[in-house]
Amino acid sequence: MHAIDYEAPTTLDQAVSILKAHGENARPFCGGTDIIIQLRAGVRRTEHLVDVKKIKELQALSFNAKKGLRLGAAVACIEISQSDVMRRHYPGLTEAAHLIGSLQIQNRASVGGNLCNGSPAADTTPALIALGARARIAGPKGEREVPVEAFVVSPGRTVLKPGELLVELLVPAPAPHSSDAYLRFIPRNEMDIAVVGVGASLTLDGDKVKAARIALGAVAPTPILASKAAAAIVGKKLDDAALEAAGRAASAACSPIDDMRGTAEFRLHIAAVLTRRVLLIAAERAKKN
Repeated sequence: MHAIDYEAPTTLDQAVSILKAHGENARPFCGGTDIIIQLRAGVRRTEHLVDVKKIKELQALSFNAKKGLRLGAAVACIEISQSDVMRRHYPGLTEAAHLIGSLQIQNRASVGGNLCNGSPAADTTPALIALGARARIAGPKGEREVPVEAFVVSPGRTVLKPGELLVELLVPAPAPHSSDAYLRFIPRNEMDIAVVGVGASLTLDGDKVKAARIALGAVAPTPILASKAAAAIVGKKLDDAALEAAGRAASAACSPIDDMRGTAEFRLHIAAVLTRRVLLIAAERAKKN
């Protein structure tokens, strides 16, 4: 790996200033669990790494029952999975964060870094999309917000422009009788990349679904919001017919590839299976809220 300059600013303004000064030759990073491997492999190249873990604003995790969750981009996954607030209000996002690598990796990796890596197989990205999360971005021209479903534009590429960094993720407060869930299929028991990942959130009105969002990972060039799959269950009881319809719609939204972890045909089948299962888990949780 070639020599790289390293800087660790302690404020957001300092980070933006450094990134602006070096433009396309600089890249922010949190735990380095992805980018260090990519730099060693020659997949990415940068001259400056800007460590954002020492910026207080990016390490904040706060929840307000009306405003929702503010999750700093550099909050470690282990902090999320050990948070009572996260397990109670956002169990799907919490279980997605808990699936990233080993416990050692989770002490360094973050949900923000997982998103910025731009992988279509990222575990936390479908969970964020299902929750309707927005990404708050800072850069030389000020701040902007982007829906998470629009953040990744192609494998390994995001909407971040030179000089910009992800500050935090803004997740709406859960409505009454709502909850979320995340499931993935992997070839091994642990520490592998998702063959298919499905996140879902829903709100119940009695025995019917009042609102729903379903997101899919590892089945297209980017994580996707499966709007038609969610529409298949809104206003209906979550019975076998509705679940089958949601599964078919989720499968139809996919455009998977064949690779060493599974064929496209297998991924289409698993997307439907996981969609049905994750909706049932989210519904059971929603009944208790």
